Amino acid sequence: MRFKQCVVLCLASLSVACGGGGGSDGPVTGPATPVTGEPTPTPVVTIDAFPASRGLLPDIARSQTVFSSEHYSGSGTCEECHTDFATGDDRTMVVFEEGGARDLSIGNAWRTSMMANSARDPYWHAVLASELDRFPTLHEEINDTCTRCHAPMVNDYARKEGLPIQVLDEVLTEDEIEQGVEAAAGFIGKDDQDVMFNHAMDGVSCSLCHQMADDGNLGTDAGMSGGWVVNFFPDADFGGSNFGDRPAFGQYSDLQNAGFMLAKSGYTPVFGAHISSSETCGSCHNLQTNPVTEDGEPVPDVSHFAEQMVYTEWQNSIFDDAGSNPKSCQDCHMPTVDQPVPLLANGELFNDFAEHTFLGANTVMQDMIKNFKDELGVPEDISEADFDESIARNREFLKTSAIIELKNAVIAENELSLDVEITNMTGHKLPSGYHSRRAYLHVLVTDNNGQVVYENGRIRPDGSIDGVSQDANPDSFEVHYDRITSATQVQVYQAIPGDSNGVQTESLLAATQFLKDNRLTPAGFNKASVPDDVAVHGAALNDANFDSGKDTVTYVIPTPSAGPYNVLVELRYQPLSYGSLQALFAESGRIDQVDMFRTIYDATSLRDEIIATSVLTVQ
Repeated sequence: MRFKQCVVLCLASLSVACGGGGGSDGPVTGPATPVTGEPTPTPVVTIDAFPASRGLLPDIARSQTVFSSEHYSGSGTCEECHTDFATGDDRTMVVFEEGGARDLSIGNAWRTSMMANSARDPYWHAVLASELDRFPTLHEEINDTCTRCHAPMVNDYARKEGLPIQVLDEVLTEDEIEQGVEAAAGFIGKDDQDVMFNHAMDGVSCSLCHQMADDGNLGTDAGMSGGWVVNFFPDADFGGSNFGDRPAFGQYSDLQNAGFMLAKSGYTPVFGAHISSSETCGSCHNLQTNPVTEDGEPVPDVSHFAEQMVYTEWQNSIFDDAGSNPKSCQDCHMPTVDQPVPLLANGELFNDFAEHTFLGANTVMQDMIKNFKDELGVPEDISEADFDESIARNREFLKTSAIIELKNAVIAENELSLDVEITNMTGHKLPSGYHSRRAYLHVLVTDNNGQVVYENGRIRPDGSIDGVSQDANPDSFEVHYDRITSATQVQVYQAIPGDSNGVQTESLLAATQFLKDNRLTPAGFNKASVPDDVAVHGAALNDANFDSGKDTVTYVIPTPSAGPYNVLVELRYQPLSYGSLQALFAESGRIDQVDMFRTIYDATSLRDEIIATSVLTVQ
């Protein structure tokens, strides 16, 4: 067990906390057992107390955003032309809609996104530090793999210049300290006088994405897991004629300002159809890791772990290019504008411009970065209001992800029976990506006087969910339900990694499989025939009501009378699940970056978002 406490909880009290005995598709510890979909007994466990929080906070310097190297230019260089710095009636990079003018400046839209802040993400720092601590012989591989998508420009810069890649300062042992060993410095702790620091802190930036080459590997396994390619254009005289060979791929051809852009930035704008394709996004949003043992050796007979497979999920939906309703990643996350838009202030107009908002769902992390912008090195000219606007935009986007319908509601013999049907409207699993993310159902039944008769899936201020097994004991997890008969059974849509012994783990390098994956599949998804990397795992595999973008859950709710009753059902989204974080926070006493993130998390009140809501009066 990861957790020890001086009291052992008895089975009776634990069953209430862990979902009425339904808190795991297998034993709380040890290998997973075959899943029947029915609750399994939860054994007595010992739960450890956390180490006391040390209250540490990051202290990241602010980087330069206006810089150039043989390989990349900073976002500030691009913003000089592609952001409208005018105010009032002088603004030109806007569209006029109901409610007034809306700024379409590329820089303003991108700067508060998670793409821009990928290297500042304090949760990434904490998870990275945890993996480095767990696998001391794999530091070089871990730093290289993790920066390939979180700090891609510095990764590529270092590879091309033959420089070591290290994110965090080296942590020395007591013996090394006594021997006077000097710790190697990571680039996160440097400042804006360091070229690698500036490349790193610009995140997933303009000249990174727009230089990605259509090298023939996009959309293949070789092009995934950070397999993107930015070609090298050597030039003995930096800024000389050959430098103009560097392309900036985009969605437009026949640009009138190509010469102007070359003179200003050293890049020649070139049409590239691939820049608007899902394959480009898939180069980072399909990620396979290479599992290792506790000693850092490859796990025998396991080729990879499908950590996140957003692109492959999309391929197995109706939204694939060959599907019945083709839509690319950009169609949803970078929606096109239905009015002509100038790419430059007072510049020529272009149709079908793709906004650079990079719409997503991680408003919780955006809120953390906003509240700790000084500690995380966010540029001074990005305000809290800028983040608030982006958060509001993403909150509305999240509401398009799913719909809920309440069906077959009947009250009989002091029971309310109700079917809740959820439809996933996205082109991938919901939630998709990293396994800390979960969606869950919150059900509230009140009488005509507003008194609560029943509640299932209530979130607490600390982010834990009442009745969810993993939140009471991080070594367990909630089963998938087709029928719910107790308020301690909560429908949680999530992926739970396990190691080669079938034991639940939070480590990406230790994980070899998913013990549970009942994330809502996209429309067109056939769980019986999809590739193993995107398969459904656990009880949902045998649930006839779970497939092809839909899930139906039947609730049987005890009621004291014949009604009427008011029913509220919400599908809610939590990017940082409380249960997943507990295993990480247990390391906060000795890993500084974990304690830093814990301090930020504890100071943050935003825990989740509402995706969809449905209400019904039953009598």
